[in-house]
Amino acid sequence: MMYYKSMEIDKSIFKSYDIRGVCPDQLGEATAFNIGKAFVKLTGAKKVAVCNDARASGPELLLALARGIISEGGQLSYLGQLPTECLYFAVGNYDFSAGIMITASHNPKEYNGFKMIKKTDGNIEMVRGESLRDIVGNENYADGEPLELNKKDILKDYANHILSFVDLSRINPLKIVVDASNGVAGKIILEIKDKLPVEIISLNFEPNGDFPNHSPNPLAPGSAKQISDRVKAEAEGVDFGLIFDGDADRVFLIDERGQLVRADVVLLILARYFLRKNVGSAIAYNAICSRAVPEFIKKWGGKPIKTKVGFVNVREGLLQNNGIMGGELSGHYCFKDNFYMDSGMIAMLILMQEISADGRKVSEITAELSPYAKGAELNFEVADKDAVLAKIKEKFSDGKQDFLDGITVEYEDWWFNVRPSNTEPLLRLTIEADTEAILEQKQEELIKVIKK
Repeated sequence: MMYYKSMEIDKSIFKSYDIRGVCPDQLGEATAFNIGKAFVKLTGAKKVAVCNDARASGPELLLALARGIISEGGQLSYLGQLPTECLYFAVGNYDFSAGIMITASHNPKEYNGFKMIKKTDGNIEMVRGESLRDIVGNENYADGEPLELNKKDILKDYANHILSFVDLSRINPLKIVVDASNGVAGKIILEIKDKLPVEIISLNFEPNGDFPNHSPNPLAPGSAKQISDRVKAEAEGVDFGLIFDGDADRVFLIDERGQLVRADVVLLILARYFLRKNVGSAIAYNAICSRAVPEFIKKWGGKPIKTKVGFVNVREGLLQNNGIMGGELSGHYCFKDNFYMDSGMIAMLILMQEISADGRKVSEITAELSPYAKGAELNFEVADKDAVLAKIKEKFSDGKQDFLDGITVEYEDWWFNVRPSNTEPLLRLTIEADTEAILEQKQEELIKVIKK
C-alpha cells in the first residue's frame, strides 16, 4: 500500500470552467482523491462515468479520483482512453448521473485536469471547477488493495450517434489529411473510417502524452506546419486537412493550399448546413467573431445569437434561445442534437458533407465567407484594466458601443473589441475592417491608446 500525504491543495487549479494544473506539483494523486470526494458531495452523483486522454499522468489520476468517488458512495464506470465528447455522449445517452474527463485539453504535456458534468432532469450541465474550490477536503490518500474498475464500451453507440448527423451517400470521395496531434482523435476516426467514402491520410494517430510531433494546441506556433506541409506535398492533391487538439473536442480546417482557416469561417460553413435543414433556427457565436457571421446567418434565414467569449457562454446562448448550433474562434462547435455539447467529430463529418455539396475548393468557399480584413487577437499587459477600458470608452464614444464582453465599438467600415482576461492582468484586442489599410491604421491607433 502506498500512502500519499496530502499537502495543502493549490486552490489556483480550480478554474472558472474546469480544474487544471501541473502534475504532480499542483495536481497529484492525493488532490485527485479529494476532488473525487468533493465532486460526489457537490453533485450527489451515484453513477459516474470517467475517461481520460493520452497524458502520461492520466492512469494514476484516474485510480485516485475513482477511490475518492467510491469512498463517498459513488459508482464509477471507466469508458477508456477517449475524446472528451465521448464522456458527454455517455452521460447524455445512458443512465449516468455525472461524468469526469481527465484531460488538460490543449495545455502542454506536464499539465492535467478534470472537465466535469452532471445530468439534471435529463439535461447535461457543466460543473465549474471553481464550484469545488471551497468544499474540497485535504485528506491523506492511500491506494490500498488493487482497484478493479467497472468498464463500459460505448464506441459502437457513439459512432452511430455522430454518423447520424450526416448522409454518407452525399459525401464525395474526398482526399483528406487528418492530424490527431498524438491525442485521442485517432481512435474514433479509425472506428468509423471504413464507413466513410473518403481517403484519410493520417498524421500522429498514435496516442502519446509526450506530444512528440507538436503541441496539442493546434493554434500554438508551429503546430499546423506538419499538416500544412503534408497537404501541399500530396502530388494527387488533397481536398483539405483537419487538425484536432489533445482531447479532440476542438477541430481546425486546413484548406487545399495548406492554410489554416479561421474558426469563425468554419462556423459559417457548419451554420449553412444546419440552416438548410432548419430554416429560422438560432446560431450562437461569440463577441469577437467576424461581423460576417451574423450577416450570413441572417442572409440564410437564421437568427444570430451573440454571446460572451468562452464555450460555456456560447452553449448557454444556444440553450436559452433553443438554437441549433454554436461556435467560437477557439474551434469549439456545439450542437443541439448532441446534448448541446461540443464535438470535433461531428464538425468533421459535417464539413465533409457540406464541402462536398458546395463543389468548390475550400479556399474559394472560405474567401466568400471572409469579406473583411480581420487581425489576430493582440494581448497587452496593463496594470489597471478598468482605467484603460474607461479611456477607450471615452475616446471612441462616437461609435456604437456595447458592453456584453469588455467593450465593443462599431463604425461603418470597422469595429473592435477590448476585453479583460479573467485570469491574467491582460487586455485582449480584436479588430476587423473593410480593408487591410483601415485595419492597419486603426490597429496602430488603438495600440497607442492602450499603451499610453
